[in-house]
Amino acid sequence: MSSYLLTAENLSKVYPGPKGGEPLTVFDGVNFGVNKGEFVCVIGHSGCGKSTILNILAGLDDATTGAVIMDGKEVAGPSLDRGVVFQNYSLLPWISVFKNISFAVKSRWPKWSKDEVYEHTMKYIEMVGLKGVEHRKPSQLSGGMRQRVSIARAFAIQPKLLLLDEPFGALDALTRGMIQEELIKVWEKTNQTVIMITHDVDEAILLSDRIFLMTNGPHASIAESVMIDIPRHRDRTEIIHHDHYYPIRNHVVDFLVKRSKELNDTGIEQQGQEQAFHYPPEVNPATGQVTEVKIDTDPSQVDDTRIANLR
Repeated sequence: MSSYLLTAENLSKVYPGPKGGEPLTVFDGVNFGVNKGEFVCVIGHSGCGKSTILNILAGLDDATTGAVIMDGKEVAGPSLDRGVVFQNYSLLPWISVFKNISFAVKSRWPKWSKDEVYEHTMKYIEMVGLKGVEHRKPSQLSGGMRQRVSIARAFAIQPKLLLLDEPFGALDALTRGMIQEELIKVWEKTNQTVIMITHDVDEAILLSDRIFLMTNGPHASIAESVMIDIPRHRDRTEIIHHDHYYPIRNHVVDFLVKRSKELNDTGIEQQGQEQAFHYPPEVNPATGQVTEVKIDTDPSQVDDTRIANLR
């Protein structure tokens, strides 16, 4: 049995073509594992299927082939075990900050007393630095403050897995940096497992334990798992002075600028050929070490009987 909290096994997403035309395979052969308490960022060009993969992990979309297994069970539909933070805040505009968060808390623990809900909700409001504005409605908050509410709400239900879909993409650089710091503080206190999509290389290095690098679409895949071996606690003004920072950054940028397309072209040329199933190799750009990661089961054998036994 896998030691990972979450595994993706041979995921693909194919959209039918218009009026009998060629179908579009956004990504295929996606395999990866995420450890409990790990912070993983996913980077790739637009169109490679990052958000679609996140939606599949959240249970908001279905893969064409393959399966997602979390804690020994197949992911099938949304669950409070998986919290999601979107780029557009997704808050209820007619109720206050406190009620937006407490509504989620009461859904997670319906038998809790009013005092228990209050204390738990305020704990996370304070964690993201919003004490004093808890009775305001979202329209009375800045964009950065709204995103803090979304993050507090997601962490407050204490999901086994937290999924972040470019949560800072619409924010200015200064606000983005401030919320990154808040996110780091909350994550370090809760030790929850996080998968986050971002286009920002520096953000990914600051936040993550590993970065999944995706090739270009169509037929995208996860080519590498880049290890971020810079010690925590990380400060965005100091991390750039660490010896490993620029080797990691240069490696990721080189992938995005050059190798993501080259690897995609190679993969398309090999379509139809028998491929070995494997997790992406773990790469440490600072040391040059590349480690092949063994897969526990052949994802091509993801069958109805095995998945049924996981439900």
